[in-house]
Amino acid sequence: MRAAVGIWRWRRNPLRRATDLYEAWLALVAALLIVTAGPAVGWVTGALTEESLRQSIRVQRLQRHATTATVLGPAEFPRPAAFDPETAAADERRRAVAAKWTAPDGSRHTGTVPTTLPAPRPGDTFPLWTDGSGRMVPRPMDTATAEVHAALAGVGAALAWAVLVECARRLVLWRLVRRRHATLDRAWAAVGPDWGRTGAGS
Repeated sequence: MRAAVGIWRWRRNPLRRATDLYEAWLALVAALLIVTAGPAVGWVTGALTEESLRQSIRVQRLQRHATTATVLGPAEFPRPAAFDPETAAADERRRAVAAKWTAPDGSRHTGTVPTTLPAPRPGDTFPLWTDGSGRMVPRPMDTATAEVHAALAGVGAALAWAVLVECARRLVLWRLVRRRHATLDRAWAAVGPDWGRTGAGS
C-alpha cells in the first residue's frame, strides 16, 4: 500500500518508469482484493462449513442415542505395548469400569467402558452414548463446537486468500523487477562503450 501511495505522489516525476506505475496499481489491486474479497471468502467458507457440520450433527443425533450405564465393578484398559504420554494422560483423567447398559433396541450389553466418575462404585450410574445396536460411540457434536470449527475455517480461508494474493503480487513484482533489469542492461549495452568519452554525448 505504501508503494501505491508513494508512486502516486510522484506520478508526474520525469524519473518515473512505466514499471513503477504497474507496481503501484499491482499493490492497490492486491490490497483491495485482500480487504474486500478476503472477508467474503472467509464468510462463505465459514457458512458452508457450519451448514455441513450442522448436517453432520443432525445425522449423529439420529444415529446415536443416550443411555444410562450401571457400574458393575472396576476394570482396566489394555496397556499399549509402547508408552504414549498423551494416551497415558488421557487414561489418568478417565477410569475404566465394567458396566452394563440397555441398547435402544432393548438388547442388554456389558463391557469395559470409560467413565469420568471420580470414584466409581458398583451400582453407580453414568451417561453413555451408543448406536442403535448398543455399541458404544462418541457423543454427538454440539452446536457450539460446530460454530467454533466453522469460525476457525472461515478465518483460515480468509488468511489463506490473503497469502495467495500476496504471493501472486510478489510473483508479478519479481517479473517486473526482472523486466527493469533487462531494460537497464539493454540501455547500458547501448551507451556503455561510449561512457565518459569526449563528444560522445554521454
